[in-house]
Amino acid sequence: MTTTTGEKEATMERGSYSSVAKIFHWLTVLAVLFMLVTGFTMTYRGNQLDIWDALTNGLYSSHKLVGFTILWLTALRLVNRLIRGIPPMRPRLPVAQRVVAAATHWALYALLIVMPLLGWTAVSMFPALQIFDWFSLPALTAPDKQAYEVVAGWHVVGAFVLIFFAALHIGAALFHLVIKRDGVFMRMWPGR
Repeated sequence: MTTTTGEKEATMERGSYSSVAKIFHWLTVLAVLFMLVTGFTMTYRGNQLDIWDALTNGLYSSHKLVGFTILWLTALRLVNRLIRGIPPMRPRLPVAQRVVAAATHWALYALLIVMPLLGWTAVSMFPALQIFDWFSLPALTAPDKQAYEVVAGWHVVGAFVLIFFAALHIGAALFHLVIKRDGVFMRMWPGR
């Protein structure tokens, strides 16, 4: 997936993100969707229904594994962004839209780092670091059930904040695709 300087400049000139950036973006989308579904399902089964079976344990292990992956995927994504840059925003976009777009992107990046770290800290405090029977995450802190409740609560709040910013991002993308038809949506669409 190496690109020459000429290919990079041509991609930037067209205003489209690089193939690598698009792969990172869409992998993140799929991972976050998976995290939301498993997160709400596992807590409903475990906390509301009090079902602690192989399925519930598998959901928790999957959630931890994908969360850990999102943390490193986001780190790689940010490194890629710093090294390769991003295409310039369309000059016809109003300043307010550009500011909101940038703020939303950076909020999402921050949440994609903070959320896995909160989850990892929470499972360290519980402690519940085992992922399936494969391995255990290293503990970030000593076990502390009272602190666990606080950190786990912040992790849940963070999930709803992430949903808000993701909805804002998706709404803006659809606005540009369906109403404005200005090509902004296509900058991140695969294959363009």
